[in-house]
Order: sequence, then structure tokens, then C-alpha cells
Amino acid sequence: MHFPIDPNAPETVVRRDFLKKLGAASTAAWMTGTPQLVRGKEIEHPEATADSCILLWMAGGMAAPETFDPKRYAPFENGMAVDSVLSTFPSIDSSVDNIKVCAGMENIAKIMDRGTLIRSVVQPDLGSILHSRHQYHWHTGYVPPQTVACPHLGSWMARVLGPKNPVMPAFINIGQRLEGVGEKEELKAFTTAGFFGSEYGPMNLPFPEQASQSVRPPEGMTAERFANRDKLYRKLLAKSPHREYASDFQQESLIRSMDNAYRLLSSKERKAFDIESEPKEVRDAYDTSRFGRGCLLARRLVENGARFIEVSTEYVPFLHWDTHANGHDTVDRLHKEIDRPVAQLILDLEERGLLDRTLVIVASEFSRDAIMEGKPGSDANDQATHKVDTITESKHYGLHRHFTGGTSVAMFGGGVKKGFLYGKTADERPLVAVENPVSMMDLHATIMTAMGISPKTEFTIEGRPFYVTEDGKGKAVSEIFA
Repeated sequence: MHFPIDPNAPETVVRRDFLKKLGAASTAAWMTGTPQLVRGKEIEHPEATADSCILLWMAGGMAAPETFDPKRYAPFENGMAVDSVLSTFPSIDSSVDNIKVCAGMENIAKIMDRGTLIRSVVQPDLGSILHSRHQYHWHTGYVPPQTVACPHLGSWMARVLGPKNPVMPAFINIGQRLEGVGEKEELKAFTTAGFFGSEYGPMNLPFPEQASQSVRPPEGMTAERFANRDKLYRKLLAKSPHREYASDFQQESLIRSMDNAYRLLSSKERKAFDIESEPKEVRDAYDTSRFGRGCLLARRLVENGARFIEVSTEYVPFLHWDTHANGHDTVDRLHKEIDRPVAQLILDLEERGLLDRTLVIVASEFSRDAIMEGKPGSDANDQATHKVDTITESKHYGLHRHFTGGTSVAMFGGGVKKGFLYGKTADERPLVAVENPVSMMDLHATIMTAMGISPKTEFTIEGRPFYVTEDGKGKAVSEIFA
């Protein structure tokens, strides 16, 4: 069950309505009792093929025809028709004979033999194709808003599997600011453990180069003073007038999350958060952007036992992959930012013997198209900022619309086949999935199955069942596993 939203309302009204109802649902989740794992009907979990997961999140809508699914290339010409544009980058060969990617991704092309490329993921038409709604759906498996606060998939792994290393946070979120950016409340809505409680939520590290500062006491503070401050904060929390509004479970979960943080700050593993300790040549290989530095941090954290890590290019409206304007030039820059770090991460994990048990996912909330919003038959509002039929300026050259009919997801390591291509989109517009479509529900089931979590895993919350995949109906795409 979810709150209805008028798909014909203006985007700002839709977002405001969404947040108002989501806030009420989140408050209800805060006041609820302990979520209980259902054990009455014994769930048989699959054998895990991965122990850790890294999600490389291309926030803002990475266009598949500009990255992993190149189509007919039409170079920029003054006066060209918009509907002639499918890809604004030519295709290049990869290390796999039947897989081509877009120019600008030469390093990623070389590592395609280490993983599986799915080209046929499809998203539902959610009425208004808002980044906030689709990002929430991708990260939780549920269409917002819900009557309870839904856990992020990283929190599911933290709750069901627990930490690999009891000192390391099980869920770490790198690169995304949750303050000081547009749509911050929407981002906070899914970057959470939801009803699981604070201890299963993410450790947020928006700036990877500053991560080491997050795991040490303030400069000049002695260990004794740090310990005393922790004790005083606990006393203050115990006397808080707001305790009556939170369940015992949520209060205890907050205390446990504080215990985890204190333990990390006192451990040797905190050194993993310092990317400056890497040799210069290694840092240079990753140092293309904040995202690139986040990939280096993710590698170090996996080496030290982190369970789930998300590294984001960061979602900020109308920036980065949100290519409503200057699409081609923006993606050209983004190719340079992601190409070397993604490839280097895969190679480094492989060299260290970690890739086989680490599932690395490259994904985005939806794809893009030059003229179509949503997919064929959709009545979604067209949100492109440059609407022309004929291209006369370079800023019009690119894929500006949100497209949900066929999206690419790349997976490396973690038990997936090597050099494998699954699914296909049409060669000409509309570029919808025409072979082996994969729903969001089944994509989540595939990820969870790799991690050894049954798609039917169920918790009782507010007296009702809540599943890791919607209604427990997700089915893993078994064909992609080795």
C-alpha cells in the first residue's frame, strides 16, 4: 500500500505532497515497535556468491546509449533533427567480442571480460518521473511514499547478514551530501535504515578525502576527554524530553549505533578511511573526481571488512548525470570522471583476490532519450529544459529526457558470469528492452541472491509482513550467475 499522488500535478506540488506524506510515514516508523524477522515458515536462503557489495551509483539518470548500450551514432551538425539522435558517442570494441561500449570508456571496455552486462532493466511508469521517486524505488525496492520508512538495500544486508568485521560499519555511503544540496529531504528519505533502526543505517562520507576525519576525535582532544564526552552524551540522551515519542527499540538502536561508532574510533581499522596513505601513483589512478576518490576509499573499506558500500557521482538537480542541458559535453566530462576509477577498482579487487567475493554494480535510476519521456504510451510530463525539433546549438545535442523502457546495469565479480551479455534493447527508437526484460523487483532479487539473502525474506512491522523484495515476489535472474 502506498499514498496516491496526482501524476498530473506540477512537479513541485508532487514533490511537496510526496515529502509531506513520507514525513508522516517516517514518524510512524520511528514510533513503532521492534521489527521481527519471520521464522515461523523457515526461509531457505541461497548460498552466497558474494560477501561484500559495492554499488557505483551514477546519480541523475545515466543514459545507456551514451555508456553501456551504444546505438546509431549521429555526430553534431548545425540543423540536424533531434529525432535523429540516438547516441552522441561512437561505439568502441571491448574485451568481449559481442559487447561494445561508448567512446570515452576505453578503460571500462578493457574490463568487460570480468563481468556481466544487463541491457534490459526496465522501470515502471510512476506517473511523474521524478529522480526522487525512482531513486527511492531503486534503493529500497518500493515505490514511495509508503506507510512505513523502507530500509535501503544496504540496510537490509546489514540487518540480515550483519557486519563482516564487527568494527567496520556494515553500510557506508560515499560521495552524496545530504545537506546543502537540492532535494536533500528526498535523498534522506531512502538513505536510511528505515524501520530497522539507527544501527543499520549508513555511515555517510560525502567527501572521501575527508573520511579519515570522521573516524578520529577532534584535534587536540585527549582519549580521556573523548571517553567522558561519550558518557555525558549518553546521559543527555537518556534525559531527553523526546524519548517518549520513540519506541524502546529505536532508542536502544541509537545507543547501539553509538557503541559501534565509538568502537570504530578506537580501532586500527580506522586507518582504512585515510586514502592519503596510499602511494601517490595509486591515488593518481583514481584521482579523476570526488567519485574517483570514493572508489579508492571503497576498495580500502572492502579490504577491511565493510559489507555494503555505495559510491555516488552525487545527485544534484541539473548537474552531473541529470543532463537536461549540454548533454553531450556533460557526459564527455563524466566519462573522464568514471572510466579510469571504475576499471581500476575492478583490477585492484582482482589483484587482491577480492573480486570473486565482491559484487560490484554500476547502475542509475533510469536511462535517457533525446525525444521520449518515460516510455511508449507514458503520459509523464516532459521535463526537458531544451525543447527543440532542430539542433542549432551544441547545448541541444544530447539525451535530455528521462527514459524508463530500457536501462543498462553492469555487474562484476560476486559470482556473476565473466564476459556475459544479458538482454537487449531495440536498435532504433523507441529503445525499449526487446529481449529478457528485467524488472526492478527481479534486479533486487538478483542482488540479494548473490549476497545469500532470499528474495522472500520477511519482517513483521506494525503487525504486517514486509519483504526484501516487494511482496516477496522477486525472482533472481539465474542466467547471469556462473
